[in-house]
Amino acid sequence: MPDSEADDDILIDRSRAGIALLTLNRPARLNALSQPTVRRLCAALDALAQDDSVRVLVLTGAGRGFCAGWDLTTPLTRRDDQPLDGEPSVADLMAGQELFAGMVRRLRALDKVVIAAVNGVVVGAGFALTLGADIRVAARSASFHVGAVRIGLTAGECGISYHLPRLVGASRAFELMLTGRPVPADEAERIGLVAALVDDEALLPRALALAADVLRNSPYATRHTKQLMWTNLEAPSLDAALEVENRAQVLALKTADFREAAAAFAAKRAPVFTGR
Repeated sequence: MPDSEADDDILIDRSRAGIALLTLNRPARLNALSQPTVRRLCAALDALAQDDSVRVLVLTGAGRGFCAGWDLTTPLTRRDDQPLDGEPSVADLMAGQELFAGMVRRLRALDKVVIAAVNGVVVGAGFALTLGADIRVAARSASFHVGAVRIGLTAGECGISYHLPRLVGASRAFELMLTGRPVPADEAERIGLVAALVDDEALLPRALALAADVLRNSPYATRHTKQLMWTNLEAPSLDAALEVENRAQVLALKTADFREAAAAFAAKRAPVFTGR
């Protein structure tokens, strides 16, 4: 597989061991999402899901913005990316909505750690992409917008009504989704929406440094910690959460990487993980 590849509006860089950097690349449109762009993004995520050499995905946007959401200037298209004939039907609109929702579903389904490096404006479906990540790092230029509620649509799209209350709490999520007001970067950090706030020029280095920190841990540990976190956000009780944790931990005790970590700790050296 090549070190880097480009498909016009979706760039993927695999030049760093264990890390894929995916860049939304429509800077003249603030990386707004057309249906063809979303199809290419979904295809890229499907390919990354099959790439066992990648353990961390860093997602960012080219230019001045992360993603301005749905590109309202582009026509709705068929699955072959050809324009629709005439006025779109309810079925056409539902297919488009499911396409956009599918990119967030794919992102969440990845067994890689996903870090969103959020630069500039992020709106609607773009906001949904950042919420589907495991970790969010924001540049000081970042500004988060629900968006759709201000153009006669609901604020619930692409999983926003699912993820946002779990990240910032239901009360705050109600206020943000019903008003559609922007959330500046400093507020996003204060309410826990982002894990770190950095100067714009430090954004990508910080995201890649976080990725490197993840890679220092064993593949089993990071993959199953991610799985446990998302699973137990839905746990109906403490007992249910403990049951899932216990099983994952007992399996971890049987890995070669755990034995290596124990030996390295005793020898006061860094462990060398093999993914076994």
